[in-house]
Amino acid sequence: MNRYPWWKYLIIAVALLIGLIYSLPNVFGEAPAVQLSSGKATLKLDQSAVERVRTVLKEAGLDADFVELDGTSVRARFKDTDSQLKARDALNRAFNPDAQDPSYIVALNLVSRSPQWLRSLHAQPMYLGLDLRGGVHFLMQVDMKAALTQKLDGLSTDMRTLLRDKDIRHSGIRREASALIVRFRDDASREAARGVLQSSLADVVWVDGTDTGGSGDRTLVGTLKPTSERAIQEQALKQNITTLHNRINELGVAEPVIQQQGIDRVVVQLPGVQDTAKAKDIIGRTATLEVRMVNDSVEAQAAQAGGPVPFGYERYMERGGLPIIVKREVVLTGDNLTDAQPGFDENQEAAVHLTLDARGARIFKDVTRENIGKRMAIILFEKGKGEVVTAPVIRGEIGGGRVQISGRMSTEEAADTALLLRAGSLAAPMEIIEERTVGPSLGADNIAQGFNSLIYGFAAIAVFMILYYMLFGVFSTVALTVNLLLLVAVLSMLQATLTLPGIAAIALTLGMAIDANVLINERVREELRNGSAPQSAIHAGYENAWATILDSNVTTLIAGLALLAFGSGPVRGFAVVHCLGILTSMFSAVFFSRGLVNLWYGRQKKLKSVSIGQVWKPQE
Repeated sequence: MNRYPWWKYLIIAVALLIGLIYSLPNVFGEAPAVQLSSGKATLKLDQSAVERVRTVLKEAGLDADFVELDGTSVRARFKDTDSQLKARDALNRAFNPDAQDPSYIVALNLVSRSPQWLRSLHAQPMYLGLDLRGGVHFLMQVDMKAALTQKLDGLSTDMRTLLRDKDIRHSGIRREASALIVRFRDDASREAARGVLQSSLADVVWVDGTDTGGSGDRTLVGTLKPTSERAIQEQALKQNITTLHNRINELGVAEPVIQQQGIDRVVVQLPGVQDTAKAKDIIGRTATLEVRMVNDSVEAQAAQAGGPVPFGYERYMERGGLPIIVKREVVLTGDNLTDAQPGFDENQEAAVHLTLDARGARIFKDVTRENIGKRMAIILFEKGKGEVVTAPVIRGEIGGGRVQISGRMSTEEAADTALLLRAGSLAAPMEIIEERTVGPSLGADNIAQGFNSLIYGFAAIAVFMILYYMLFGVFSTVALTVNLLLLVAVLSMLQATLTLPGIAAIALTLGMAIDANVLINERVREELRNGSAPQSAIHAGYENAWATILDSNVTTLIAGLALLAFGSGPVRGFAVVHCLGILTSMFSAVFFSRGLVNLWYGRQKKLKSVSIGQVWKPQE
């Protein structure tokens, strides 16, 4: 009656083993480390960087626990913070000889102290949130006016193309504040243009205007519709958030939080990064992409040699360190790019295949048709500085929105370039309006207080259960311990981020888990009061309590899923731990605790009594 088959005990043993292994890394804590990341999108760290870091640390007389390549960054772990700070200074001197133009980011970080055998099993500790680990918090504001201005500038280019294709003459197109103004010599041209612009540019409202310059020209004044303005601003905010994710994720920052706040603000939290200046460098990596035409004239060649740059042109550097002269006028930006993939050209050389949107495809077709034999530069801007990624020669008109960049690049460079171009550019400028640093000491205090509350609460529950339910209280306490072990293991396996609300959810889970055991114990007592034999009372107690436990946990799980679906930030973190805790508590409070009871009492055929505390029987 009260016996488990061997396979159920095997499930319990496997669950305990997995729970122990994957919760163990959280016991070792974190050690100070130095993280070396690429400070420029065109630089990439590989295994050779690991060897160079080891050499620099050895020359500085520093002994690292390990140095390894972790994704796109190199991390070195140390025993104390003094070695960490010395290592940061040594790596800065070695990798950034020019402090004004650093090529690499050397940041302080924290990594797990777990031994190698645990790391080989991919057993990692839970990520700790900003309130527990320390780090930096930024509140950034998106310049929505600049987003609208960029949209209007793009529309003005589209208008010139549309009117030229329809052979409609105009006297000029200009932008004034938030309006586009087109001048015409006569009413007929204005009416013809109105029909073309209204049918092609649905986001703009066109009205007649008068030229204030005294020339007597007719004008059309176009303004964005309110719905279009809102859509442009929302899209700009979403694109900026996506771009921030792409850039920060490349640096290997553990569990960054990047989310919208209000209609024009973005919250960025970087746990584990203690240096605010370095965090700003990470945020500043958001790059913009521009396509411009190259000037290969005699004047440009003289400017490349150090002479004056011709008017209307700028000097930039190519990847190889050679200067190149390009026009100030921008042909295309990263906003017109929809995809970039590495591949090969017709000569089986490495290439990057680009896909442009409709507007970009139209502009690119016109530009390539008019500039055959000339070079076109693709420039990546980071932190206000531009670098020419590639400058291919235009061999012929390119239509259809598909562009190929090839020549003088390896397969790795092609893959890197495609990644950079896919990462996108900021749709609108952003500025930091609030910054806050949470020190690791404050995080440690929060952890200590949170875990002290868990320990004291757990101890109080255990004492009460053992005193009130005797041996069954011991079974309940062991089941509660297993529940906590499995919950921590699942959170670690999922690499969830633990915050103060998460610790509160764990405390709530302990209370709910023990509630299930209270129901079971009271059901067993009730059966004993009714005169049932001990074995029958145990069996009936678990069977009768199961329906009640299931109902209460399902209703609570529904509430937790609602928090998970509609909540954000700390609320969502609470909901994740809460929902997982419900699932682990049902396993431990019912399946595991009954396994213990069956193991202790199940093989006693003539069981006379059970240790479950005082059973008050009604007087006859």
